[in-house]
Amino acid sequence: MDQDGPKKKKRRISADNAARQRVDEIFRQWQTERPDIDPVPVQIYGLIGRLHIQSTAFIDDVLEPYGLVRGTFDVLTALRRAGAPYNLTPKELTQSLLLSGAGLNSRLNKLEAQHYIARLPQPTDRRTIRIQLTASGEAVIDRAIPDVFNAQWARLNKLDKDAQHRLIDGLLQFADILDSTNGHDTAPPETK
Repeated sequence: MDQDGPKKKKRRISADNAARQRVDEIFRQWQTERPDIDPVPVQIYGLIGRLHIQSTAFIDDVLEPYGLVRGTFDVLTALRRAGAPYNLTPKELTQSLLLSGAGLNSRLNKLEAQHYIARLPQPTDRRTIRIQLTASGEAVIDRAIPDVFNAQWARLNKLDKDAQHRLIDGLLQFADILDSTNGHDTAPPETK
């Protein structure tokens, strides 16, 4: 018997999972209804969308005891990662989080109501503010981060290290493609 057999079997993700079944069904429907169009992108974008929904949901579950959700957690982690004195301008935060100003503002309002951040005027330019992580914000994020990382590792460890690195590489390559085309490339697929 192969020594690695049980480990590989245990770590392999089932092809019968619900997400795969849903995406495959949509793929088959498009093949039937529009055989003139290659529906492979449905599999990729469908899975990316599904992964986003699933990862946000499980992280929100982990964050619930802290009174946070993924969006507010991301703001607090950006401030915490910035290092002492744990403050950034709204522009720096939007760049760090890839958000619009409006998307950031609603998150800041929630965090300010929870006393996890404070909006401080710049001493040199009172028209500009800095978003400051408060002591209670630092305390809550320092408690939440290990729980989120542990939950993420619990899922990632179902992939071996090589699969994790291949996933990272593939996602980075695809992110670069999306960044470089900026959504304007509508060329049909190449025929071989």
